[in-house]
Amino acid sequence: MTAWTLQRRQFVVAGAAALATAALGGCERTTPPLLGGFTGIDMARGHQLRDLLKNGSLPAPSVVRRAQVVIAGGGVAGLAAARALRLAGVHDFALLELEDTPGGNSRGTLVGGLPCPQGAHYLPVPGDDAREVQDLLEELGVRQRVAGRWQYDERHLCHSPQERLFFDGEWQEGLLPVHGVGEATLAQYRRFARAVDAEARAARFAMPAIKLWSQKQPLAPAHQALDAITFEEWLAANGLDDAHLRWYLDYCCRDDYGAGAARVSAWAGIHYFASRHGFHAPGEAADEARESVLTWPEGNGWLTQRLAEPLQSSAPGGGQLRTATSVLRITEGRHGVEVDALNHRTGNVERWVAPQCIVALPVLLAARVVQQPPAFLTGAAQRLQWAPWLVANIHINSPLADRPGAAPAWDNVLYADPTAGGLGYVNAGHQGLDPRAALTGPTVLTYYQALGDVADSRQQLATQPWQHWADATLAALSVPHPDLRERATRVDITRYGHAMAIPTPGVLEYLSKIGLHRATRLPNKLSKTEQTPWVPTPTTARLAFAHSDWSGYSVFEEAFTRGHGAGLVAAG
Repeated sequence: MTAWTLQRRQFVVAGAAALATAALGGCERTTPPLLGGFTGIDMARGHQLRDLLKNGSLPAPSVVRRAQVVIAGGGVAGLAAARALRLAGVHDFALLELEDTPGGNSRGTLVGGLPCPQGAHYLPVPGDDAREVQDLLEELGVRQRVAGRWQYDERHLCHSPQERLFFDGEWQEGLLPVHGVGEATLAQYRRFARAVDAEARAARFAMPAIKLWSQKQPLAPAHQALDAITFEEWLAANGLDDAHLRWYLDYCCRDDYGAGAARVSAWAGIHYFASRHGFHAPGEAADEARESVLTWPEGNGWLTQRLAEPLQSSAPGGGQLRTATSVLRITEGRHGVEVDALNHRTGNVERWVAPQCIVALPVLLAARVVQQPPAFLTGAAQRLQWAPWLVANIHINSPLADRPGAAPAWDNVLYADPTAGGLGYVNAGHQGLDPRAALTGPTVLTYYQALGDVADSRQQLATQPWQHWADATLAALSVPHPDLRERATRVDITRYGHAMAIPTPGVLEYLSKIGLHRATRLPNKLSKTEQTPWVPTPTTARLAFAHSDWSGYSVFEEAFTRGHGAGLVAAG
């Protein structure tokens, strides 16, 4: 975040506070001290790992342990791989995770005793291309077949009102700017809707995208053309230059990819809509079922917590999860794999020996720890770029004053300068069984900043104190909520230095050429929809790589499908 942005925001919030004081006749208010700190990601632990790898002199292991499979990384992909192994009847495995809790970008926490997300906060209702995710949701009771049709439990579907936008001084329903815009803007909305539809007819889009790849044709020619240019270049070529449309599309790119339309590929920009619910201009009919999302007070942490539960030591057949453990080195040999890992609780290096290893680490880290890495791994690490993110959980002790317009919603977005990276906030209490509680009592607002386009943001995340980020967050949200600072009691900041891969031009074509792996054995315990002939994971003789990075962007469906496929490979 630039100093100019901070000064501008501080000026705005100072002006808002002055107006609020004037409205009260100059009465002074007592603002409670703000508590908070960094949470969720142990950046010092990550830097310790970085420094050890840079020095090249890793400590010798003090103990040797054995397993049938070692999973390096406990994000969504690693947890999905563990589930696939268990379904295949393989229980002799160990999952090694750097942080104290698994889940990667999809973890939840408690702030002031209230559940809230520390990362990803929703999952679109999956289509049939994401059958592995559908099976998981069925297993967890989120969906079931009723009278021959699939139905989702209403408790898990996002409650209404779902989203609103703070635009031109007031709240409006939906996230596309519509109030007071001219006919020229509306015409461009309609043109973009037709353009998305045309691209979807030229070559099918899917979520996860891996389901479109094949051995004979990894990437369709139409997708190759879109992947070769930025989304901004595609918009310009199609005469789509309206400022309101551009703001909205830039917001969408930052929301899913961590960077704006000037950096992501045109394929990624179109994929955001074409793989899900399309794009509908105001007044056009929309498929409400396709636009539904699943969410929980703790966001996608609800899913990762349930994926991790069977791996806990107290669970039947559990004990596979080893947290606070940094993978230092993965060495593939003719007869097995050696994985050296630092146990941060004991300070000792442990060596795991196994016939197979699932590398469910970000590509950047995998390329550093895998010894003599395969060419496709080093190639991917050289091509991929990653966006830093910041998540701020703000505990408020009572409801906020609101600007005119639409009622408080789950997702609340601000029409603002995109260079600061702000994406707005979700109300963690909105999804509770009694939504009225979020309007009458304490709740947590989870604010997101995608910092992929902010200069030196990774360095700032590492060096600025938590108060710096808390002040900037409160300043941004005080524009629609002038009394926020009076209500806020605590702000917990979660930093992600390399949160997600950015699908820049050319990345998808490279990744699609790595190829798919045919599973040698499909266990009977897997459901029919899970028994696919081609498994989406790059492999060597004893390593199976699984992470959303291999899709070039980070969403639950990509990570879970790739992790599930890697589990099938290791089980076979």
